[in-house]
Amino acid sequence: MIFDNALPAALAVAVVLDWLIGDPRWLWGRLKHPVVILGSLIDGLDRHVNHGGAARRRIAGFAVLAAIMVLATVAGILLASLGWVVEAIVIAILLAQRDLHDQVKNVATSLRRDGLEEGRRMVGHIVGRDTGQLDSHGISRAAIESCAENFADGVVAPLFWYVVAGLPGLLVCKAVNTLDSMIGHRDPLHHAFGQASARCDDLLNLLPARLSAVVVAGASIFMTGADPRSSLQAAWRDARYHRSPNAGWPEAAFAGALGIAIAGPRRYAGTLVNDAWMGDGRAACTPDDIDAALRLYVRSCVIAASLCVLLIL
Repeated sequence: MIFDNALPAALAVAVVLDWLIGDPRWLWGRLKHPVVILGSLIDGLDRHVNHGGAARRRIAGFAVLAAIMVLATVAGILLASLGWVVEAIVIAILLAQRDLHDQVKNVATSLRRDGLEEGRRMVGHIVGRDTGQLDSHGISRAAIESCAENFADGVVAPLFWYVVAGLPGLLVCKAVNTLDSMIGHRDPLHHAFGQASARCDDLLNLLPARLSAVVVAGASIFMTGADPRSSLQAAWRDARYHRSPNAGWPEAAFAGALGIAIAGPRRYAGTLVNDAWMGDGRAACTPDDIDAALRLYVRSCVIAASLCVLLIL
């Protein structure tokens, strides 16, 4: 991309703004969040064009992906033309640093204060697996996995694509990620229709996921008790065995740094998925491990954002 002198300021202000206010309920209780608006559009398209045979669904899904990407690109160009202040606000809205931190922190707090049922309920807000039978270790692992995976998807990937292609790149990244989360499933209704969106999301996260593992290992240097060497070793050794082509990198990096094991067998819609373990430490995670993961997450966010600002100076 051709860098503008205002872009480093926009990004720096956006990162600080996101950490200060996150996604305030007082605002988004009155207005619709842009991702919610996009979700409504995707849901409408899903209901109206996702029908017929597999070939037709696949073509329709590709057309929806293309249309949403064009819409995000145009929106990004228009918003960027309004100046760096507007650009900073948009970036802050679409980054997920503070919101992810708070949601993961809520799991640890609920598990300590209110017990298993409330811990299961809170972790159910941030993971897609069955949570009804999770014990305290399973709840803690799930929270840490969500923290790690969403660090790559919700922080590193948007920052990466902003560096590469400015605001249009960031908006396309978020739009495709939203598409994947809504229609990129393997159920009979969406397997063909969401295939293009799922593959595109995998492609857009290919480099960010791997870079996130390096960032996490780097952040481990600045955290007492974390091991940067084990972080890199776990990512290199275990990530390839994850059922996702990308999620294993940040998950294994977090696990190796903290001396724990996450992922492993889990249930989705009543079906046991025998996923590989990320990390070779203890699987009996606790709320204290969630706290440690959050400390590592904050350091990783600071490093990722700082590097991106430096890259566009």
